[in-house]
Amino acid sequence: MTETTEQPAVNPKKLLFLNRKAPYGSSLPREALDAVLMASAFGQQVTLVFLGDGVFQLKTQQDPSEIEMKNFSKTFAALELYGVSSIFVEQSSLQKRGLTLDQLLIPAKLIQSHELTELLEEQDQVMSF
Repeated sequence: MTETTEQPAVNPKKLLFLNRKAPYGSSLPREALDAVLMASAFGQQVTLVFLGDGVFQLKTQQDPSEIEMKNFSKTFAALELYGVSSIFVEQSSLQKRGLTLDQLLIPAKLIQSHELTELLEEQDQVMSF
């Protein structure tokens, strides 16, 4: 049996994933997380941004059992294992929803709207979920 090692992408792309949707009620948040993990597994440079109701994806102590949905929030812990460390939360979105950084599942950096515009311009591709 031969052992294979993962090779980094020759020319990794800068991929930014915008997460705008609440965690439950559609499949988009879970699909976004799957896409992030897949892109990072293939050596792409991944950045995650949570804004709008998307900030609720990172809220601790989620329990979607009443709406009969599977809780996928524990999967966010895999981001570190996949080398995804560029994780941002738009500050006004967090504040408008009454959340603080210490209420989030994983470490994230605050980003202002004008900084987000600059970050978007630096990317090869932006995907919005």
